Amino acid sequence: MKIGLFIPCFMNELYPNICKATYNLLKSQNLQIEYPLSQTCCGQPMANSGCSKDVKTLAINFVNTFKDYDYIVAPSGSCVSMVKEHYSEFFDNDKDFNKVKASIYEVCEFLHDIVKIENLNFNISFPYKVGVHNSCHGHRVLKLATASELNIPYDSKLKNLLNKISDIQMVTLRREDECCGFGGTFSVAEEAVSVAMGKDRIKDHIDSSAQIITGADMSCLMHMDGIINRDKNPIKVMHIVEILTGVRPWVFTV
Repeated sequence: MKIGLFIPCFMNELYPNICKATYNLLKSQNLQIEYPLSQTCCGQPMANSGCSKDVKTLAINFVNTFKDYDYIVAPSGSCVSMVKEHYSEFFDNDKDFNKVKASIYEVCEFLHDIVKIENLNFNISFPYKVGVHNSCHGHRVLKLATASELNIPYDSKLKNLLNKISDIQMVTLRREDECCGFGGTFSVAEEAVSVAMGKDRIKDHIDSSAQIITGADMSCLMHMDGIINRDKNPIKVMHIVEILTGVRPWVFTV
């Protein structure tokens, strides 16, 4: 299978090591990965701000860039959700778009459901207590974990992947599916509410004895990391691809 790697624009600029870790994670599973240089932003920031004309231009470029790949994989549930849920208005039953929509996956979803979790082998140790933050897009749209209001047995694709790592200790949060408060431009328009929600989310992890907060959306982790650094909380954030590729926390003290 030929896989096109889509890297969100803000991650490309601010978190290049996580982008490289995503590539290395997929390569470690003997997958054929390409990074098409014509890719740009998926358009989510523009969509959040009501700039639909700009989104259309980016959507057309995205489809043209990735239409020939068997799968498109990205380390971001929110960007994948943008393509799957909000591009349709720009394409009138277009076959290339329909193919892209059906072929794009968040990286954990891809490993869990397409490569298949039973075929994965992570020969690494991560001796830390880890709490999983489920992003709203990943949780509610991509169904990476079970929503609590459904009152059915809980399952988490992220936790299933992490449980294949040696020595890791997964903690149970009091509120497994609570929003961190980032919400893209919501964090700008409603700063006070956004910060309060982020502090609540961090407290839940600390109260659960987590040393690391991980997740599949770097935007959520970036938001919480800013609060953690300002408040000097004894906890770190790491994108899940970092853990799955054997990256250790840079500095850790409690």
